[in-house]
Amino acid sequence: MGKLIEDRTPAPSMSLRLKKLHMKKATVIGLGRSGIAAAKLLIKHGYTVTLSDSNNNPSLETQKQGLETFGINVKLGDKFTHTTEDIIVVSPGVPWDILPLVKARESGIDTIGEMELAWRYLQDIPWVAITGTNGKTTTTALTDAIFKAAGLETIACGNIGFAACELALLETKPAWIIAELSSYQIESTFTLKPQIGVWTTLTPDHLARHKTVENYATIKAKLLRNSQHKIFNGDDRYLYDLGDSDWQDATWTSVKGREYLQGNPESGVWIEDDWVMFRNEKVLQADSLKMPGDHNLQNLLMAVGIAKLAGIKNSSIASAVASFPGVAHRLEYICTYQGVDYINDSKATNYDAADVGLSAVKAPTILIAGGAAKEGDDLAWLNTIKQKAAAVLLIGDAGTQFADRLRSVGYTNFEIVETMVNAVSRSSQLAQKYQAKVVLLSPACASFDQYDSFEHRGDDFRQLCQNLRQEVKE
Repeated sequence: MGKLIEDRTPAPSMSLRLKKLHMKKATVIGLGRSGIAAAKLLIKHGYTVTLSDSNNNPSLETQKQGLETFGINVKLGDKFTHTTEDIIVVSPGVPWDILPLVKARESGIDTIGEMELAWRYLQDIPWVAITGTNGKTTTTALTDAIFKAAGLETIACGNIGFAACELALLETKPAWIIAELSSYQIESTFTLKPQIGVWTTLTPDHLARHKTVENYATIKAKLLRNSQHKIFNGDDRYLYDLGDSDWQDATWTSVKGREYLQGNPESGVWIEDDWVMFRNEKVLQADSLKMPGDHNLQNLLMAVGIAKLAGIKNSSIASAVASFPGVAHRLEYICTYQGVDYINDSKATNYDAADVGLSAVKAPTILIAGGAAKEGDDLAWLNTIKQKAAAVLLIGDAGTQFADRLRSVGYTNFEIVETMVNAVSRSSQLAQKYQAKVVLLSPACASFDQYDSFEHRGDDFRQLCQNLRQEVKE
């Protein structure tokens, strides 16, 4: 596989700098990984590039100095207002409807996202594009593992692995691109046409940006409409209701059985007698996947559908699934301490994901929840807590809000412990008191009140759990 060539790009010579007067101009907004990759790709293809970011701190200043050696003009603390650009590339974290971008589009400037830019230089390679509120990372990682087991050069990108534009900088391109796409990334694409598009789930999320569930769903649907082959999770309530509209030619999946498939059952993927079936063909046994929960069986069905549509043999699929370790921060087994399993589900950043995570583990459970609360319907999650949680430990800014919600449904066995270190320490005591089988971090919240990311939060939980075991040894 080729190596990234970003560090080999020479600083422009004097003659190149003089030629910039006649070169196309580009502005990239956002000094994150995707923004930097987009800026380097544009430089490679002859643009003069300005990289703009509204933030300014010592770390960004160091990045600025390094990027300027590539000929990229970096503006920190910059409130972007477009002037005479030929193209504007927007990083996923930048809202698509801010006034300068709206005006740029109205004036005819080519205004796109980083994913769209990558597609323009990688469209001769087949793509698998996976989107959804929940389940997309596990499905993406499992799909990537299956393709690799089949001997195919693949690279995961988007929300997992590389930024997409980094792949366009490779000396040797992969055989397939496996992309996990958020609504933020799809929103700013226009010509992206994957070989295979997958929609895992749809529940309310990112409403602060998209305003309504309908807007959010419309963005997701755009990716599937542009995909040559379409795969839908037929067990998702929202997606199931779409089954009688525009998606009759799609491949539908169901862990419940063939009779629950939408569209043409003969083209679906389902579980029958513990076998994963693809179009009436036995592919592998469903219990080959060691990750718990029906939602992970659903992820398995979608990954199998992708693999079969890509022409991969059953033996490669079975081999990859049997050895698949799971994904960090998604029902990740950490350790067993005093007979209790500690499980990290830090990626459960909304109520539906947290409900799925809690439903998947054994009861009784000590649940750790909280962080920066999101909008959404929490009733299903609260009901699952009543059924499965022996106690709930609340951390972060959402502690008081969650306590009020738990009281409202008649659940009172909770404690506001504020921090993760307090939660892990207290969880070990409560697990013994209630003879719990599991301590589960499944926050139902974003992480940004106390952590840099859900990964940072999950890593802290992992380390604290491992410290418990170490204390016993000492």
